[in-house]
Amino acid sequence: MIQEFIKGGGIMWFLLACAILGIALVIERFITLFIVASLNAKKFTSQLISTIEKEGIEGGIKLCQQTKSPVARVLLAALEKAKEGKTAMEEAVTRAGVAELGFLDRGMNLMGGLIMVAPFFGFLGTVTGMIRAFAAVAAVGEVEPAVVASGISEALITTKWGLLIAAPLAIIHILYQMKINSYTRDLETSAASLIEYLTKKL
Repeated sequence: MIQEFIKGGGIMWFLLACAILGIALVIERFITLFIVASLNAKKFTSQLISTIEKEGIEGGIKLCQQTKSPVARVLLAALEKAKEGKTAMEEAVTRAGVAELGFLDRGMNLMGGLIMVAPFFGFLGTVTGMIRAFAAVAAVGEVEPAVVASGISEALITTKWGLLIAAPLAIIHILYQMKINSYTRDLETSAASLIEYLTKKL
């Protein structure tokens, strides 16, 4: 791998930066989406309603404050406005939802950008490698394998690594986006259920 890095030329540094940043994003987003935001929204909403039945709104607020999850923070916004009516609760949920969805979606645009940029760097390496190969041929005056091998090797290596970086990131990006969309739907359903319950109760 080190030999390939050296043979790939200067473009490999840009590809290395893409790879490091991509790995960091994958790990950070995994922790956020599958650990920090792993709360089952439907079960938590049921638990919250049961708590409100037993301990009142204050008990529900306390439960939400103790639960470190985006869905808990959104439902907390509804509970804090419960006495002001349905419209106030919906507005509070909307504001909190925007903030929490921004938290869940953080870094996804950058990951998408890396998916696009990495192959471009690879193709740029292809171009520079071919330029080197043809320059070597022009300098020697004839086509010999030994003369063009270095440039063609650079061209193929950068293309290879550009695609190797982009392809896994693209798959992971799709999986993460599906998780975010699923969580968003659960959050919306939970908020609607809680608001409906509070509207009838109050």
